[in-house]
Amino acid sequence: MALANLSGRNLYYECHGEPEAGGPRPLLLIMGMAGSCAGWLPLQMPDFAGQRQVIIFDHRGVGQSEDTGQPFATVDLARDALALLDELGVDQVDVLGPFMGGMTAQELALLAPERVGRLVLVGTYAHPDKKRQMLLKHWGELAEMGLSVETFIFNRLLWTLHEDTIEQSDLIQAMTDFYRKEAAPFSADLFVRQCRACANHDTLQRVSKISRPTLLISGRDDILTPPKFHRELHSLLPDSRLISMNYGGHLVMVESAERFNQLVLQFLDEDQ
Repeated sequence: MALANLSGRNLYYECHGEPEAGGPRPLLLIMGMAGSCAGWLPLQMPDFAGQRQVIIFDHRGVGQSEDTGQPFATVDLARDALALLDELGVDQVDVLGPFMGGMTAQELALLAPERVGRLVLVGTYAHPDKKRQMLLKHWGELAEMGLSVETFIFNRLLWTLHEDTIEQSDLIQAMTDFYRKEAAPFSADLFVRQCRACANHDTLQRVSKISRPTLLISGRDDILTPPKFHRELHSLLPDSRLISMNYGGHLVMVESAERFNQLVLQFLDEDQ
């Protein structure tokens, strides 16, 4: 647990495990919207950190990471990630990111292709359609209304969970309790800026320049980022493969965590 000073602004990060000489590349996990890096700890970290060093961090304005107070784009978040790697002296990483984290990962691979080994994109897109833009605008408006944490979490879970998962009321309550307890504090204004960054994300004309091996993972029943977005990315990325998991909505890495982790590690280990 530490703070990296990036041009006078602190960014919170954690390194789990030690890098090994001649061993696998470190894995950089880039969180999505409205989440802190603590979200990686219960389900992904035990499997991933057992195989390689894992680097996680909080986006600007989340938790102990300082906020500029200014609008930002996903490329700015990629610059934050790159500056963190520079600060840590890490030459190259594999990168995994869901939704906004996946958008940031695309920009990072375009910004500094030599710093990225393999790429895993989860529930994300190169450019949103009108429905996604409208939804992100709506979420921002809800945040500005000052809704309770529970109400806001329930609203997001409706869009991110598989229908069968939603039927499990005890599980929904447990997830709500976890997100309320573990979520790093951030302002409604920051969430609005995150929504705008995702709504304005656009790598459609550039993403084909990413030559790194890329794994696209989506939940078959993801209604936030339906499989059409990954099919589009797959058609544009020259060295990509597409996996649609049988059980899972947008939160496929939670709902099918064991299988998700296996697929990721198998992919990352292919060139080790």
